[in-house]
Amino acid sequence: LLSSITGKTGVPLEQNEEGYRNPTEVKMSQIVLPCHANHCGELSVGQLLKWMDSTACLSAERHAGINLNAALPWCISNSFLTLTEHYVVNIIAKVNRAFTSSMEVGILVTCEDLYTDRQWKVCHAFATFVARRTEAGKVQLKQVIPHTQMEQMEYSLAAERRRMRLIHAEIITDLLSSSTLLVCALSPGECQEYQDAVPAERTRVESVELVLPPHANHQVSTFGGQIMAWMENVATIAASRLCNAHPTLRSIDMFHFRGPSHIGDRLVLKAIVNNSFKHSMEVGVCAEAYQGGEPLRHINSAFMTFEVLDSDRKPSTLPRIRPEPVDGKRRYQEAIARKKIRLDRKYIISCKQTEVPLSVPWDPSNQMYLSYNNVSALKLMDTRNNWVLTSEKNKVRLYTLEENHVLCFKVEMHVGVPAEQTFHLLSDLRRRKEWDQHYEECEVINQADEEDTLYRVATPSVSKRGKGKDFILLASRRKPCDARDPYLIALRSVTLPTHPPTEDYTRGEVLCAGFTIWEESSTVTKITYYNQATPGVLPYISTDIAGLSSSFYSAFSACSDFLEANKDSLAALPPSAMRHNSGAMVSPQEEQWHQ
Repeated sequence: LLSSITGKTGVPLEQNEEGYRNPTEVKMSQIVLPCHANHCGELSVGQLLKWMDSTACLSAERHAGINLNAALPWCISNSFLTLTEHYVVNIIAKVNRAFTSSMEVGILVTCEDLYTDRQWKVCHAFATFVARRTEAGKVQLKQVIPHTQMEQMEYSLAAERRRMRLIHAEIITDLLSSSTLLVCALSPGECQEYQDAVPAERTRVESVELVLPPHANHQVSTFGGQIMAWMENVATIAASRLCNAHPTLRSIDMFHFRGPSHIGDRLVLKAIVNNSFKHSMEVGVCAEAYQGGEPLRHINSAFMTFEVLDSDRKPSTLPRIRPEPVDGKRRYQEAIARKKIRLDRKYIISCKQTEVPLSVPWDPSNQMYLSYNNVSALKLMDTRNNWVLTSEKNKVRLYTLEENHVLCFKVEMHVGVPAEQTFHLLSDLRRRKEWDQHYEECEVINQADEEDTLYRVATPSVSKRGKGKDFILLASRRKPCDARDPYLIALRSVTLPTHPPTEDYTRGEVLCAGFTIWEESSTVTKITYYNQATPGVLPYISTDIAGLSSSFYSAFSACSDFLEANKDSLAALPPSAMRHNSGAMVSPQEEQWHQ
């Protein structure tokens, strides 16, 4: 996901400064032996997950200096590739960011062929580890101090990934409740369509494993990597029963650890194909534990996507699945929702900066990833360190940066207004016309939630006889996760069927723009405005929505005057508190681990 957002194909964990090594970085190299292979002679994905989990845990404990619970959610992106003998698997893990008692660990897997020296990337993942509660109470992890530009980028994005992880279940629920997005499965009139489909019950797998001392980690709990390997095994069996062939695991949406297990536990592993699509299928798998006559405890759950490759290594067409009533129907629909989210994410992050249109369609189902992409793009621009100071006037500085035929602008200034008030004043785009002459009209189209708002903005014409421009903008705002983060207001163009281009205006597009607002003291705030434009937009930069013309000094001086005049205005405050305060967010699973 990260490599797609940044437009880079390189390794996200590489260091840019020669001689520097991240103190939390852990490397593991393993040669693929026959005991690591499956029946096809390929590296077992379960074995790879064991190695990844070990490396990530060692990195997390190196930073924390204490024992940690197993990972909470794992999000794994990119595909698992065929790895055979005489290959060496190289795994690098490092802590991207630590929060109060949890931390995100980035994991990169590459492979090398010992016979040819060829090296390639296999996959990368993000894991969350939680520190154990001590006798003194809740743990306060030490901060991660980023040193390189790449580390700063990962550090900043970790907060946004955490936010997205914590609201993921809510997004699925919202998507399922939208009757326009999903077609109910197996309504009475549709049963005929499924007559030739494979019953989901046929793919059901249940297996039991006894947790023995070799399966325990150094904390005397069941090794998380071992649980993941067992889950991958039953999921593969379930997928095989649908296609009657050997399936290939392509991605894992999430491993979600809900509680620990120990030596002597019996682990009941269950898997079933939730839904099949043309070239892929989703398998749901869960792990439950018990001892003696006690009730089952839910330990872990995951959703895995499989394909079946033909002799040319192309995806084969899969048979349809006929879901079971009630729970089967729910799983069937949830699989559709997760697939839609994956496709939305893939489409949103794959849009090229040089292609037109730059904007992508907005709807409630892709709001989470559009918002994530919007904020992430601004954060990535903020972490760049090669800006060139072009000019300075009245303590307003203009910087430029040109990379890959894209020109970026940065305007920086200080104001004597508290950061939170500045944030509220600037995040309401309807008030921007009070200081920016390039905002002629601004209306709210849709208040998606308290963090995302859709606006239509109109700007005046470049020439006397020309037409003005209008923009459909998604404004995503974020409060700081902690004192090391700024307030953020990110802007990007989106497409809405209800607001197509009109004859009166030329539809303009904003690739990435917005404000970062840093609190330097209780009364002094640093404001930085960013705008990214493709070469085709540059001739119109003086009249586009950015407001970056030859008169940008006066525009931002007017902004400063506007903020000063309204620094005590209660009208700037939102009618209600924001839905999420990132610094206080703790997921139910994290709280369960703490307890």
